[in-house]
Amino acid sequence: MLWRTKDLVGYELQATDGAIGSVEDLLFDDRDWTVRWVVADTGKWLHDRKVLLPPETFGEPNSIMRKVPVDLTRQRIEESPPIESDQPVSRQMESDLYGFYGYPSYWGGAMGVPGASAVPEVVPPLEASAVPSARSGPPAAERTTQADEVLPDGGVGREGDPHLRSANEVIGYYIQATDGDIGHVEDMLVEVGSWATRYLMVDTRNWWPGRMVLISPSWASGISWTDQKLFVDVTREYVRGSPEYDPSRPIDRGYEQHLHDHYGYTPYWGP
Repeated sequence: MLWRTKDLVGYELQATDGAIGSVEDLLFDDRDWTVRWVVADTGKWLHDRKVLLPPETFGEPNSIMRKVPVDLTRQRIEESPPIESDQPVSRQMESDLYGFYGYPSYWGGAMGVPGASAVPEVVPPLEASAVPSARSGPPAAERTTQADEVLPDGGVGREGDPHLRSANEVIGYYIQATDGDIGHVEDMLVEVGSWATRYLMVDTRNWWPGRMVLISPSWASGISWTDQKLFVDVTREYVRGSPEYDPSRPIDRGYEQHLHDHYGYTPYWGP
């Protein structure tokens, strides 16, 4: 099931023997947009201490109770390696946490989920002739990409893991088509279980009032983390012709198939 990150933030976290706090943020790897850590605010229980929890320990969220089950005890979480809430998350810190929780690191192989790989298969886009294009601005090869940019001072990066990003921070990023902006990221839709970011929810109100569209981050031709902008190699009209997204309705396979057909990508769920 797909969940909006804004909905998950604030959900109460339930360990096997009691409440431990609430979801504050999700940290994802910018190379494949998979959530690697859930930032938990433990409130008064651990004196406002923040902890990082592996999403592999999470069960299905309960939208009625606004709770998420966590397959860990309170004592186990209390004994986890401490993190500095105002410092970037280092690779060494991640290694310590994975060792403590007993999961293999995602950069060294499988994520700890049976059958899961560290980096999902990348689906190639349509040939250039199959997608209407009216390119303007620098070509994709000259744009900043996910792998070659460090975050500015104050972000998660530089002294920390340069690929670990905050879901809260991505909200508001602009989406740039080949012939102009089409809107901004209103939310991220994450698949609980695989913890992959399947879609970015794009608000087009400044260009096309009253309409939301979905775009997969894997369809992006480039990303500039410094400029807070994601590029897609199609025209604004092409995006305008995509299936409209209604946030009040759950996403079904029929809608997703229509969306993938429009952009010319093979569905992530396979044939």
